[in-house]
Amino acid sequence: MFHKEGHKIILVTFGIVVAAFLLIDSFVAVQWVRTTIMVVLLLFLILILQFFRNPKRRTALNELQVISPVDGKVVVIEEVEENEYFKDKRIQVSVFMSPVNVHVTRYPIGGKVVFSKYHPGKFLVAWHPKASEENERTTVVVENERYGKVLHRQIAGALAKRIVNYAKVDDVALQGGESGFIKFGSRVDLFLPLNSNIKVQLNQKVRGGESIIAEINE
Repeated sequence: MFHKEGHKIILVTFGIVVAAFLLIDSFVAVQWVRTTIMVVLLLFLILILQFFRNPKRRTALNELQVISPVDGKVVVIEEVEENEYFKDKRIQVSVFMSPVNVHVTRYPIGGKVVFSKYHPGKFLVAWHPKASEENERTTVVVENERYGKVLHRQIAGALAKRIVNYAKVDDVALQGGESGFIKFGSRVDLFLPLNSNIKVQLNQKVRGGESIIAEINE
């Protein structure tokens, strides 16, 4: 199953590969050159299909837990000052996505969308310390009565030139439901209350919609 954001790109890529195969067969006489080009084109098509896959995830709904919004590797766990929305200290947990990860962004908690904003910006590599504040990004805050407010931020990277954000203020967010998509590699930052009990470690691989990032004790 492929994500709707990739349907046009997949169709165009498939058409280009088919056309290239026909041209290569007609105009490239050297067998090993023809075979090499065809293999490269097939690998490129497979990479595009891999990137836009949209596997089903089973989210165990829990208002006291924050789940990972994306697939990837945990690269940051630290207390920081969040300057856009909260303007106070929060625990930041960042998940880096490689081009081969699933790039669907999911709501980390269920509740009401209270903030959603797009920011144009740079395209620094996703692991750059200033990427969270200087790169193209979207910021979404969801609130529920039991956990409070959780901010997740989609951040474009050096390759990611398009961020798709579905969240609108006053939307009802379903935990694990789709909130957006990032095309071609990037990262997502979570900003959590200081009393959150973090359940992941640095360099741990997580699955969007399933892995528990944190929980809070009432």
